Amino acid sequence: MGKNLKRRATDKIRFSIGAKLVIIISFIVLISLGSITALVSWLVRQDLRVAAEENNFEINRRSATEAEFIISKMRSESLIHIRTLLSMTPEAAEESTDYFFDQNPNMAALLFSTQGQEERLLVNRKFFISKELDPVLAESFHRNSSSLLRQAAAGNTLLRNAAPHFNSALVALFFPWQRGGGMVLFAPETLSDTFGFGLNQSYLLNDSGDLIIHSDFELVRSGVNVSDHAFIREIKESSDRSKQILAETDFGVSRSAMNTGNSSIIQKFERKPSEKNNQGKNPEAVRQFVAYTKLNLGGSTVITSIEYDKVFEGIAATTRRNIYLTISVLLISILLVWFFAKTISVPIKALAVAAGSIEAGVFEVELTRKGRDEIGVLNDSFRKMSSALGIFGRFTNRDIAVRAMRGEIKPGGLPKHATIFFSDIREFTSKSENMTRIFGSEASDRIVHWLNNYLTHMVDCVEKTGGAVDKFIGDAVMAHWGTAYTAGSPQKDAYNCVYAALMMRKAVYEINRNRKPDDYGNPPIRIGCGINTGIVTAGQIGSDLRMEYTVIGDPVNLASRVESLNKPLGTDILITENTWNFVRNDFITEEMPSVTVKGKEKPVRIFAVINRVGVTKEFGPQTLAEVRALLGIPVPDISAVNVNEDEKKYQIDGKGKRQQK
Repeated sequence: MGKNLKRRATDKIRFSIGAKLVIIISFIVLISLGSITALVSWLVRQDLRVAAEENNFEINRRSATEAEFIISKMRSESLIHIRTLLSMTPEAAEESTDYFFDQNPNMAALLFSTQGQEERLLVNRKFFISKELDPVLAESFHRNSSSLLRQAAAGNTLLRNAAPHFNSALVALFFPWQRGGGMVLFAPETLSDTFGFGLNQSYLLNDSGDLIIHSDFELVRSGVNVSDHAFIREIKESSDRSKQILAETDFGVSRSAMNTGNSSIIQKFERKPSEKNNQGKNPEAVRQFVAYTKLNLGGSTVITSIEYDKVFEGIAATTRRNIYLTISVLLISILLVWFFAKTISVPIKALAVAAGSIEAGVFEVELTRKGRDEIGVLNDSFRKMSSALGIFGRFTNRDIAVRAMRGEIKPGGLPKHATIFFSDIREFTSKSENMTRIFGSEASDRIVHWLNNYLTHMVDCVEKTGGAVDKFIGDAVMAHWGTAYTAGSPQKDAYNCVYAALMMRKAVYEINRNRKPDDYGNPPIRIGCGINTGIVTAGQIGSDLRMEYTVIGDPVNLASRVESLNKPLGTDILITENTWNFVRNDFITEEMPSVTVKGKEKPVRIFAVINRVGVTKEFGPQTLAEVRALLGIPVPDISAVNVNEDEKKYQIDGKGKRQQK
């Protein structure tokens, strides 16, 4: 418990003296060294960014020019050869084709169609032999490309990736000509070599988003399509023919050139855009400078990118070194300041912990004087104050005092649906008079000791069930539930109050075990308890000089009056109908004669509490007769009872009946 209080008190210290000194020194070091590092880094980064963007854009422009030139050349060479073949004899056409392929060794096949004639496929067998490919693949590709050839004949220029079919780097260009459509199949070896230039990576996409040319052949052979990526859609939808943007994407062409496994690369490109982390971001995404140029050939686009972090690797390394230097200086400064601050902060922290303990309601704190300075004097004063508060805490309800100190109980009254409890000791006056007669001057100490022992047990029962002790009126105890704090509902508060009364019955029974009726120095105790539930006014009541938290109202008066009925009715716990309505299913009760209370028009039903429901006879009484036998209460003659004859506040209206719920 003490450790928890110290921990809670320490938690409230947000900025100790040591922390403040450390913050000041840290601020000075960070401002001086950090501002220089940040300024230099920012200026250099700006220059590097401008240079990187210009270089990336220039590489993209050159790559796009070269790609457009080579593709246009393939188309023009193919058109010339097609027109030449149509004007030659078959023997001459075959010889011309061999010569054509010798002059264009990167062409794998040429396919064209003319109106009214069958499609003609020309295969460069030397190309297939050099690549160790089966020429039959060209025929199967021809059969699978009929629809594309028809689109070309309709006037469309199309660029398609043939690598997945041939398992080799091949591009198929479908183009229209005056009398039909054509297709040239070629290897883009020159472009593949030049596109992967240093940190800048260029690649070619067709109108469908297929990756046509890339320095990493595994991506091309896998038939990767990147049309679902946001920055690709942005490029396709843009009206600019050439532009540079800063994009964040997992289409990491720069990283694909690293030494990573092919499977991981393919998985990265096959990942769907919806596969994101809990924050809605793709964990593989990186920032890149992306430059693009749209070609005038079938909606193709050449894209060049470089990772943002790659551009600033050099300045980042320099910045890191400067940061390490700043951290080193800062740590040394912090250590020096921290050891110096300990001489001040440790004693003050002990005072703060003690103050937190007092705020939590623990007034007994331990403080040792350290030094003869101002802090030592403050320690002595604080120790005396805590001792005074500890004494004060015994004269009032500690929990309520702590709550009021925290501001949880405001001045003024509030309506509360509470359960009120009163109890007193039977024949207290005669017992105290016997002590005075027998022990003389020592009687006062004996009476106080005897009474305090009893009240300690009673207060413990109240606090264990969530009640608040209001006051001690001589030997009487007043308490209430559902006022300063509540169990959550009037029903639970009423239950706790009645249960506390049963706990008191058991505590008194245990106290009396070793006491004898003729022992006037330590006589046995018998009590009576009265309980009532209703709307009361609860709050801090008193004067400007003295105030207490209490409850007032008619339910309080009724609880006090019901308590006094225990003696004439031969009971120890009586509850009113208001309380009984809440606890009737939880406790065994027996209805007593209804009572007409002064100021009440209707008789008040009252019930004697026997025990909790479910408790077997082995562990407690089941009837009022058993309660009287257990506690030694004489059985009264109710018909002859004249309750409170002097004030005439009560009138017995008839016989009650036992009721068990």
